[in-house]
Amino acid sequence: MAALSPIADSVAASRLTDSHGRVIHDLRVSITDRCNYKCVYCRTGEVGAQYPELAIEEYLRLIQLFVTLGITKVRLTGGEPLLRRGLIELVQELARLRTMTGERVDLAITTNGHLLESLAVPLRDAGLHRVTVSMDAVDAPTFERITRIPGSFDTVLRGVRAARGAGISPVKINCVLLRGFNDDQIEGFAHFARRESVVVRFIEFMPLEEGRLWSPEIVVPLKEIVSRISRVLPLVELPAREASETARRYGFSDGSGEIGIIAPVTQAFCGACSRVRLTSDGKIRTCLFSQVEHDLYGHMRAGESDAELRSYIHRIVQGKEARHHIGEPGFLKPSRSMVHIGG
Repeated sequence: MAALSPIADSVAASRLTDSHGRVIHDLRVSITDRCNYKCVYCRTGEVGAQYPELAIEEYLRLIQLFVTLGITKVRLTGGEPLLRRGLIELVQELARLRTMTGERVDLAITTNGHLLESLAVPLRDAGLHRVTVSMDAVDAPTFERITRIPGSFDTVLRGVRAARGAGISPVKINCVLLRGFNDDQIEGFAHFARRESVVVRFIEFMPLEEGRLWSPEIVVPLKEIVSRISRVLPLVELPAREASETARRYGFSDGSGEIGIIAPVTQAFCGACSRVRLTSDGKIRTCLFSQVEHDLYGHMRAGESDAELRSYIHRIVQGKEARHHIGEPGFLKPSRSMVHIGG
């Protein structure tokens, strides 16, 4: 893999900010929209990848450009990123990147966990700092009804434990809640967080699925989640680590364990948003719910220099949306579903 090039022009010293005064320091990069699961709230059928993937070296160059513009956190997503050949080598190269202040880039990955058991140690050795596993139930029948993959629950549980055993910390579990579907798992997840020494994060269901499943009635709001857990395991709210943190954090009153709740529908956090996304085919998305994408890879393929690409990124980020409009009259779902945007 090609060596990383040094910062060579003055625009690189200019941090990414949008027209609303928000500093952008968090980049999510989808390295595939392929997935080995068929989760019912995400995919409506058997359709696999719809967009081309870049070469690993091309993702590396684009990510490096963002880092020279002030990005301090990089999260690799999909689809299912553990399916990508060259992932370990990409993580090794990204682990070498330094932020503007000379610190290591905070490097994380979001995965469904199916391949994590065998890859946890290689990923740790390559330099991965954190892992988040998407896991929408804590009993096997419900979990496998969601994923539509027999035996998937035990496979993912072994992956979670392998990541912990490898010393990757914290291991976070993301659970998307749908009323009448898996909201009976809430209390079980609270016990799971303590038993498995992981941070469980509940996510309000957003209109990002391939079909037309979403409605406001399906959303399980933050207040209900807190109330239900507190009846069995009392919670205390924890302070945010930074203003742009997406999850509201709660600890158990006895000091053992933590959960988080990401509530973009009922308690939107757009005013402090610090992230942009890069799709598997090299498009910048400034919001999950963007209607327009910006072809950064197309500019790179056309032969533009790093300085020109950095200027382009600056211009696009300046136009980042002020907020999403979920639930408002005239709301439009994004131009891609979540699996094709990158989680």
